[in-house]
Amino acid sequence: MNTKKIGSPIFAALVVFATYTIVFGFRKSFTVAAYSNNFIAGLDFKTCMVISQTIGYMLAKIYGIKFISELKQHNRHIIIFSLIGIAWLSWLFFALIPAPYNIVFLFTNGFPLGMLWGVVFSYIEGRRSTDFIGAALATSFIFATGFVKTVGAWLQNNFTITDFWLPFFTGLVYILPLIFFVFLMEKIAPPTHLDIEARNKRIPIDATKRKAIIAEYFVGIALAIFIYSFVTLVRDIRDNFGAEMWKELGYTAKPSLFSSTEIPITIGLLVVIGALVLIKNSYKAFFIIHVIIVVGFAVSGISCYLFNHQLISGYSFMLLTGLGLYLVYIPFNAVFFERMIASFGIVGNVGFLIYLADSFGYIGSISVLLSKEIFHIKTNWISFFSSIVFYLSIVGVIVTLFMWQFFNTQYKNKSKFI
Repeated sequence: MNTKKIGSPIFAALVVFATYTIVFGFRKSFTVAAYSNNFIAGLDFKTCMVISQTIGYMLAKIYGIKFISELKQHNRHIIIFSLIGIAWLSWLFFALIPAPYNIVFLFTNGFPLGMLWGVVFSYIEGRRSTDFIGAALATSFIFATGFVKTVGAWLQNNFTITDFWLPFFTGLVYILPLIFFVFLMEKIAPPTHLDIEARNKRIPIDATKRKAIIAEYFVGIALAIFIYSFVTLVRDIRDNFGAEMWKELGYTAKPSLFSSTEIPITIGLLVVIGALVLIKNSYKAFFIIHVIIVVGFAVSGISCYLFNHQLISGYSFMLLTGLGLYLVYIPFNAVFFERMIASFGIVGNVGFLIYLADSFGYIGSISVLLSKEIFHIKTNWISFFSSIVFYLSIVGVIVTLFMWQFFNTQYKNKSKFI
């Protein structure tokens, strides 16, 4: 794709937002369906679907530590089309092969899709405008989660499509937009000299360099992974079992319901995270990111408390906990490691740090889902979700403060030798 490059941050933000929204069309439409009366060895079939896909995602994140960190910039569009193609074909075989044997195709769907975040992010990292563009990219999956469920529900309401064929036909709707937006993504110009001067040059790095970075910042990275793992866990529950939670709250599962909370959350986060682009000093921005994470935990915890004491409605609970969790989750996918690299003058790329955190995050998601099914934990999703979010919020604030203390000490120590 040899096309004229476009350097506008707004163009880049719109294109990556749209591209990753399309990616979700090949991943999450199945969550709107119930798959009732289907079980595997006594386990709920839909939960097994989520676990199978999440295992694929988790292994992709582990492999991606190497793959994304060593990714070259040429032929990235071919990689994207190949990965999406495998994921979409998996939904075809999922529909053709009878249950429960088709459960394996959730794994073959999840693995290629798990590689795509790093590929898309490689188009935009290392710029003075990365905060804004990265916020657009990161908030895309909040909007996309609601949007793909809206599309899926619309397809089932207007056409005779079974639960098992729904993911494939949803992907069919998304194919042409995917081709169009990947073509536009290839038009995004590379970082300028001023970008490199402000954010350091981003280059592929080998295992030796990766180990050196982890060793030097081990405590801070470990605490970041701890926070991110648990937030990924509860975000995944909200994402995968949102339809069940809305029903437990007494809301009718209209197609527009899924987008009604996610759109305002997307807009709010885009403003908050995108505004970091105005802060030129990466170390100051890095501090503010920690503040945003603390605020996110506070919003989530307080929302759970108010809901459990019947002081806010179920709708407000879903909206506010979503906002709070994403205030924690989004920075790790968009700006936390970006500003960390810039603050400490690290030569490398963001991809391997994001994928390192992601790999642990999905291990946590699988563990909770398996525990709930295997040990037959009898609780509804709302009760389970609100309890885990409340206690996570308390622990999250404390851990974030310790994390900042470590990075602040590291920065001061480095400054002495500059």
